[in-house]
Amino acid sequence: MAEPGTLTAAIANNVRAQRAHRGLTLDELAVRSGVSRGMLVQVEQGRTNPSVSTLARIADALGVTVARLVEVNDTPVVRVVPAAEVVTFSHGQGSARLLVGTDAPAILELWDWRLAPGEHHDGDAHPPGTREMLTVLEGELTLGVYGTTHVVRTGDAVVFSADRPHRYANESPDTHLRFIMVVTEPAAAPDHS
Repeated sequence: MAEPGTLTAAIANNVRAQRAHRGLTLDELAVRSGVSRGMLVQVEQGRTNPSVSTLARIADALGVTVARLVEVNDTPVVRVVPAAEVVTFSHGQGSARLLVGTDAPAILELWDWRLAPGEHHDGDAHPPGTREMLTVLEGELTLGVYGTTHVVRTGDAVVFSADRPHRYANESPDTHLRFIMVVTEPAAAPDHS
């Protein structure tokens, strides 16, 4: 995994560059993303390590993936991501590891999620048309989408519309949950800024 300082600097540079490329002010990005101007200043100055939810809101507002915002180096034609460079977001005793991702025209992210017994993660709505596909490797996932819960057991797979709030939960009192997830977003309309 990249050093925390290196990752924070990469996020700062990538957010600032993506915002400048689109000709957005901090205030405009704050309105689009729902992230406060103060938080955006801290992110762009490398003074904070933003959460997955904050990064997802910023990425959605900029029309890029979270993977693009945490990218430490330029992306070559073939890109191998060594285990030491995988970005990990910790929450409670669990974690969400962003293994690899791509930008437009094929916006994809590959994640490895782990939730301890009793833990959950609430996902914000992604841009319209976003889909998530996942398979459970260990444990049992309780997936909540649009007010309905679905149980996804070890070996099962699911695909759902992620353009609405959703929840991943491990309701087991003693078994860890691990699942692999792919997020795919539709190609964004051309930026006319």
